Amino acid sequence: MLAILGWSLLKIVVMLGFAVGLSAVLTWMERRQSAMMQDRIGPVRANIGKLRLKGLLHPLADALKLLFKEDFIPPRARKGIFVLAPLLALIPVLLVFAVIPFGPPLCLDAWRTVGPDLAACRPEPLQIAHIDIGLLFIFAVASLGAYGAVLAGWSSFNNFGLLGGLRAAAQMLSYEITMGLAVVGALLVYGTLEPMELVQAQATLWDWGIVRQPLGFVLFLCAAIAETKRAPFDIPEGESEIVGYFVEYSGTRFMMFYLAEFLEIVFVGCLVATIFLGGWQAPGLADDGLRLFGHYLPLSHGVVVLARVLTFFLKVFLLCFLQLAIRWTLPRMRFDQLMRLGWKTLLPASLFNVVVTAGVLLAAQAAR
Repeated sequence: MLAILGWSLLKIVVMLGFAVGLSAVLTWMERRQSAMMQDRIGPVRANIGKLRLKGLLHPLADALKLLFKEDFIPPRARKGIFVLAPLLALIPVLLVFAVIPFGPPLCLDAWRTVGPDLAACRPEPLQIAHIDIGLLFIFAVASLGAYGAVLAGWSSFNNFGLLGGLRAAAQMLSYEITMGLAVVGALLVYGTLEPMELVQAQATLWDWGIVRQPLGFVLFLCAAIAETKRAPFDIPEGESEIVGYFVEYSGTRFMMFYLAEFLEIVFVGCLVATIFLGGWQAPGLADDGLRLFGHYLPLSHGVVVLARVLTFFLKVFLLCFLQLAIRWTLPRMRFDQLMRLGWKTLLPASLFNVVVTAGVLLAAQAAR
């Protein structure tokens, strides 16, 4: 019992530690990247003595600043809901990491063995929660984030905040439909809703979702970026031109909204890597070692598991970098353009992808 509890806590620490830590680094990366693309200096002010680290201390300085800022609540706000809204934005995005597989099953008794029989040693899945309907769990829990946005705007007793909350709810609900339909094509191909089985089904590069479902990958990535409310889809919280739904929030509660946004970026990277980029699978890396171009290098089970975990984290990091690059490349869309793209372009394209995928699979079955 203690061993099971210890393993569960270790997996929680690894997964959430990676997600939260990368979220903090992304705040620094976004500033450095935008400064590079706009020919500016970027974050260089936060330092300890002569220790600057290229601005890496800025996330720590921001966290300390927000922790000690005044926690202001508008006098006419609905205080209970006002306090609850940031939690509704942050907790769902933390929960969905529970079903993300960040590595292959690990057999502790044979970690030094080359290619052990996993069925004989009760492997421990590197996944916080193993749920047969894991993808349905992800969409069900992630959709709760819309409540945090709309309740934050409504409870603030601020007309501009209310309009921001309504924009956020309309955008998130619209693009969730495309996200779900974009995943349906992958579900038809692989025949499972469990993320670990989904990754195991992408054993070779030609089995990856981006190869089997290229249109689904593009549709899912576009819809997922819109779900995170990032540019060019940052209509609900445009900082300089549009008043966002958390306009009345300050201090720690504002930090919760801010952290939730960057955690969503990491989560999108995890989900895209799991469904379309083979998860922790790496080309040439088999259970018993490295096989590339006719050469074979035997590796112990522990080394293979570690290499696959690092592969997954690297894929997530690169996808996060891609989202930041898109954020500083494309201009913001108008709200009518945003809704037209979702309902008149992405939604029909996702339905077309499902129909074509189902037709191809039925034709393949009939030909057997």
